[in-house]
Amino acid sequence: MTHSGQSWFDDEAGPLVRPYAVTRGRTMGAGHDLDMLTLVVTADPPPTLRRVEPEYAQIVRLCRQPQSVAEVSALLKLPLAVTKILVGDLISEGHLHFRAPAPTDAGPGDLTVLRAVLAGIRKL
Repeated sequence: MTHSGQSWFDDEAGPLVRPYAVTRGRTMGAGHDLDMLTLVVTADPPPTLRRVEPEYAQIVRLCRQPQSVAEVSALLKLPLAVTKILVGDLISEGHLHFRAPAPTDAGPGDLTVLRAVLAGIRKL
């Protein structure tokens, strides 16, 4: 039990709100297929933000400069899946613009790319 005035949690406990609560239980975004390398930036001029959840305001602030979805996720300390949903909401409402990463000719099984990466690692 805690005494009056004593906190029942500490800083190491982590967030008290679970990620599914932030997205209201949604596991799918607003129809945008966002990659973790997708760049997002705040619209200019940005429309008035009507969402009250603090995560949305934080994302809009962070994206004044172009950021990847992965960077936004890391800076907010939220899982990537949750961040994709929130960013997708803001894109749908016109708060953010996005640019998907450029497609490459290399497929997931392209050995040329893997060999180049391995050679780069060996040089380190």
